[in-house]
Amino acid sequence: MNSSNQKSLIQFKLILDVLMSFISFGLAYYIRFYTELISRGIQILDPIETLIPLIVGVPILLVFYNLYELYNPKRHFGMYESFTRITRAMTYTILIVVALLFVFKIQDFSRWTLVLFYGINIVITTIERMVMNRIFLNLLEQGKFIKTCLVLGDNVMTDRLLKSLKANPSWGYQVIGILDDNSSRGKLNNGVVVIGKLADLKVKLSELPVDIVMIAFSGKEYDRLGDVICTCEQAGVKTQIVPYYYQYVPARPYMDDLDGLPVIDTRHVPLDNFLKSMGKRIFDIVFSLVAIALSSPILLLSYIMIKLTSPGPVVFKQERIGLDRKPFMMYKFRSMVIQDDKEEVVRWTTKNDPRKTPWGNFMRKTSIDELPQFFNVLKGDMSVVGPRPERPYFVEQFKETIPKYMIKHQVRPGITGWAQINGWRGDTSIEKRIEHDLHYIENWKMSLDVKIVILTVIKGFVNRNAY
Repeated sequence: MNSSNQKSLIQFKLILDVLMSFISFGLAYYIRFYTELISRGIQILDPIETLIPLIVGVPILLVFYNLYELYNPKRHFGMYESFTRITRAMTYTILIVVALLFVFKIQDFSRWTLVLFYGINIVITTIERMVMNRIFLNLLEQGKFIKTCLVLGDNVMTDRLLKSLKANPSWGYQVIGILDDNSSRGKLNNGVVVIGKLADLKVKLSELPVDIVMIAFSGKEYDRLGDVICTCEQAGVKTQIVPYYYQYVPARPYMDDLDGLPVIDTRHVPLDNFLKSMGKRIFDIVFSLVAIALSSPILLLSYIMIKLTSPGPVVFKQERIGLDRKPFMMYKFRSMVIQDDKEEVVRWTTKNDPRKTPWGNFMRKTSIDELPQFFNVLKGDMSVVGPRPERPYFVEQFKETIPKYMIKHQVRPGITGWAQINGWRGDTSIEKRIEHDLHYIENWKMSLDVKIVILTVIKGFVNRNAY
């Protein structure tokens, strides 16, 4: 399915979800006040007043649906997975709505209606999703939304392209053949046959029902690109280019213009934009001040416990590498006994590390030891959200062995991040962490920071990989 159809499908799902919410709430209101189940001897509330929780809750619910990837066009869930994700989204939405009603002292609403709405909407929305998925798959099987494709080129890129299209039939692409000068007619690539040479393009476009020509040329064939596009445009057929240098550029490359000359930024960093960077910085400062105020009792308790259980300073300072590869001192509550500086900078913490104090072990498991880093955020060394910083000794090792490791230093390091909320923290794969860090750097939006903060809170701060 092309991007235009994907957007239309997402918009349609949004409208359906809003509609299902209103239907569910209407059913809940009817059951509460107009049936014999739980309506005996009660005063019927004005429907307009009763709608307040729904009006507040629907936007919140849609945000949680998005957080749980229910609007991701590349993710298709079965009934159980859909039910689980919808239930989680509804649970957090109801909790937030109830909290807001309590804070603003809104009492004219039906609690039973809210409870019934919770259960009914989960069931109805799950059924709606299953019906929608079945209808969409049936339409694809009938040839609706299908785009027939002709691929030009038979190489490594073609192989990867065909595997991706084959693994994702819901995208709606059907490849009917390959044209290539270096492959013999009849050769198969992932079940797709080579049906001719590049010189046969004009004839094939007139003979076959082609909607899209996908150009997967290697570098040496790019001198033919202009002729190919011209031929396709004359036949009224769309073209898509799979660049041979795809492994060097992000999925959504940024194009700049230098006096009419297009330039591809191979690693676009949205936070290079001054206004975006300033907006993130304001968010960091405000959030950190609130976080320090709210966690002050925990900060005080930790200060006392460290003093009582282990001699030495309360706050542990450790050199880390931050923005633009510059070192800074990162703050943590001290969770270990005092040790030699030379040993500390080159040694990982292990599961049963004898250097940890009992209270320090608890702080590490619950991430309490990270709370002083909000002061790093206020200083400007760190951000609330970003790639986790590492010690100089390990940075020197990783930059030689892990591709693209140093790219993480193009943004401020964070207290939490995309890698951490996806489970890649503590003693886990460095490669996977970098993969997630790059995704964050290239796709940064303020809404992504908010999503990561919310998921950090939802998933909790307990870390089973923290030693």
